[in-house]
Amino acid sequence: MNTYEYPKSHELFDRATKVIPAGIYGHLGPSEGCFIPIESYPFYADHAQDSYIWDVDGNRFIDYMCAYGPNVLGYNHPKVNEAFIKQLEQGNCTTLPTTRMIELAELLVDEVASADWAFFAKNGGDVTNMAVLTARAATGRDKIIRFFGGYHGVAQWMQYVGYAGITDADLANVIDLPFNDIDALEKAIAKYPNQIAGIISTPYYHPTFVDNELPAPGYWQKVRELCDKHGIVLIIDDVRCGFRLDERGSDYHYGFKADLICFCKALANGFNISALCGSDELKAAASSVFYTGSYWLSAAPMAAAIECLTIMKEIDGATVMKDKGRKLTDGLKKVAEEEGYKLVVTGEPSMWFMRLDNDPSSMLHQAFVGNCVKRGVFFTNHHNHFINCSLTDEDIEFTWDVAREAFKELHTQEDELIL
Repeated sequence: MNTYEYPKSHELFDRATKVIPAGIYGHLGPSEGCFIPIESYPFYADHAQDSYIWDVDGNRFIDYMCAYGPNVLGYNHPKVNEAFIKQLEQGNCTTLPTTRMIELAELLVDEVASADWAFFAKNGGDVTNMAVLTARAATGRDKIIRFFGGYHGVAQWMQYVGYAGITDADLANVIDLPFNDIDALEKAIAKYPNQIAGIISTPYYHPTFVDNELPAPGYWQKVRELCDKHGIVLIIDDVRCGFRLDERGSDYHYGFKADLICFCKALANGFNISALCGSDELKAAASSVFYTGSYWLSAAPMAAAIECLTIMKEIDGATVMKDKGRKLTDGLKKVAEEEGYKLVVTGEPSMWFMRLDNDPSSMLHQAFVGNCVKRGVFFTNHHNHFINCSLTDEDIEFTWDVAREAFKELHTQEDELIL
């Protein structure tokens, strides 16, 4: 099996560093650490279709990052693209909003179990921030509880002390707790009586670098009870999981009801839109918050979202992705075992995290992932991965074949990687 090389990508990256901070900034860039060893990864895409991306050197990859989640139906889905283009030709960013906004809000209210209304923006961080503002407006309180390692965007309160540009004052009203620990939550509520505006959390624990953790039985129901008892707004950040676990929302999937729920990635199959949905009790508070953007009411992404959500419901996309994810990961674990390794898989099948066991430095896992990438299977080394609905059985079988070759190469690399 041939391995890929990336001369054009590296040439372009050298060019980019002269005019762009870090060359490629943020989580898509090599400086973030997702792409290690760097020589195994391409830097620039040329085009994409279904489950595949092609880089500027002409190499094809099965993309298990799915643009970090937005690709849910398959890249360049014809019906979603058609809806976008049709609305684009009619009008997109206009002085007055179009009726697509009403139609999309009605669709979300019909589909999402906890939604009585919807508010639209562009990025996941836009709506997680709006959720916190709404919780504070509704309660008149300052403090927000989040969980260690949780990622909710890039506003100052979402980051951590020690990050560049972040000060202690930015996090003065943020309380960090361990996920799945009801005792710790009860103690924090008792320590700050009538001061906590909201709790923000992903529906299950999916930080980077560590095993993902599903909610313990009864955990969310107990959190819901505590929020009701103490007047705390329960915010679910469904930006990453949303519509991959259940079309009605991940809170519904786990058997509870959020007060506010945030969507983005899978909402429009890659077109730029996000949504905050909430209960009637918080509608007035949301209306009172001044929070807007020049492009937030653009109609074409809303048309794409309507089409994407309609198709997802028709095909039961969440079940499709769950089944494909389980088949893929069961096979990967089997291949690993056959080659003398143990692959640990955690999280939900449609959005799984994996690592090699007995690899405390992660050097073996990084090498294994790099070996897969340079053979045409695009994983990253410390982030969860994503399934999309266009993934085929042939894609899955090819992935197993690549993994087998990657493990065989790993055997030859162990002596230099094990510290």
